[in-house]
Amino acid sequence: MLVLYCFTNPTQVKNRDSQEDTCPLRMAKLLNKSVIVPSESTKSKSVQCSPAVNIMFMKTHKTASSTLLNILFRFGEKRKLKFAFPVGRNDFFYPSPFLCSHVKDYRPGQCFNIVCNHMRFDHQEVAKLLPPDAMYITILREPVDLFESAFHYYHRIVPFTWRIRGENKLTEFLKTPETFYSPHSYNSFYLKNLLFFDFGFDNNLKADDPYVIRHIDNLSKRFDLVLIAEYFEESLILLRDTLCWTMEDIMYFKLNARKSSSVSPLTPEMRAKAIEWNGADWKLYQHFNATFWARIEAYGRERMEQEVNKLRRRNAEMKSICIEGRDAVEAQKIQDRRFLPWQPVGDSSILGYNLKKDINPKFRTICEKMLTPEIQYLSDLGVSLWLTRLWGLLKDAIFIL
Repeated sequence: MLVLYCFTNPTQVKNRDSQEDTCPLRMAKLLNKSVIVPSESTKSKSVQCSPAVNIMFMKTHKTASSTLLNILFRFGEKRKLKFAFPVGRNDFFYPSPFLCSHVKDYRPGQCFNIVCNHMRFDHQEVAKLLPPDAMYITILREPVDLFESAFHYYHRIVPFTWRIRGENKLTEFLKTPETFYSPHSYNSFYLKNLLFFDFGFDNNLKADDPYVIRHIDNLSKRFDLVLIAEYFEESLILLRDTLCWTMEDIMYFKLNARKSSSVSPLTPEMRAKAIEWNGADWKLYQHFNATFWARIEAYGRERMEQEVNKLRRRNAEMKSICIEGRDAVEAQKIQDRRFLPWQPVGDSSILGYNLKKDINPKFRTICEKMLTPEIQYLSDLGVSLWLTRLWGLLKDAIFIL
């Protein structure tokens, strides 16, 4: 299994093409044919704005990013936008640093509207794919909760953790993390400062290293909007406001969520150890959490509350229209495999949905798209996922046996 996993997650080292391959402005203008629509959130009825269609979404791990990805897929598909997709899999050869050559059918000078699959971020490479007016968006999550989630999801593919004894492996890890961690061991990056790693930085930097602040300042200059998973609805309202989208564009069902029984509760002492272990991520989160709330203040708290309530009402309406029983169910209870989310190795803790049986035909398409997990939606958009599917078949077959 590890041999196949290595094959599907290679460490690629490629020389960057010296040829000028940035998306030319003339091509960007041809690509960007946005439709003028009224903005519900920022302008009066008489004023119009153009919705942003050139978007880089840096999809971080275990941060509700799969739900945002579904929003972007629906937005781009509806407007026939051009996605930069990976080849044969659902990520851009993560954990290797992103290269333009990872993009399906890429040619130097080619332009895209949306880049949104998992990658290890490299701004210089990503910028070659997008028009100059592209908006850079990402999402962060409180690092202790992120670490707990990442440990649950990935520890079985981190060989160093196989030596951990006892039922509560996370607590045992946090007691003496250096015992079960080596910076250069296979897949170790999943278990220390995962956000820092996703953004292309050294995840083994100590929190007081001056490079940590330098990297955070660099991200502040690169990204137009940093969302916070703990305030997902408020984040979506800011996203709508920033991109000049509509309420319909940001409707969502929570995807890739875990059942509550799989969450490992941490004592205050263990949470403090997790913060110390993920110190760089903690500083990153603190910085952008502060900027997030500054944006909320600028938007207006009362106005934000009103818009969040509108979004909740729309989502509740769609749940009653689309979802059998109105709630997520465990993987074993999902009746249609089109809506079965990808599961972690050796586990089936990720919830999904059943489409309502007596659904109104006029809502069937939008309901199906809102319920469709990442892997299936990528296939619907024409992406070949043979490596991802091969790994999934072997993973499931072995652990079912």
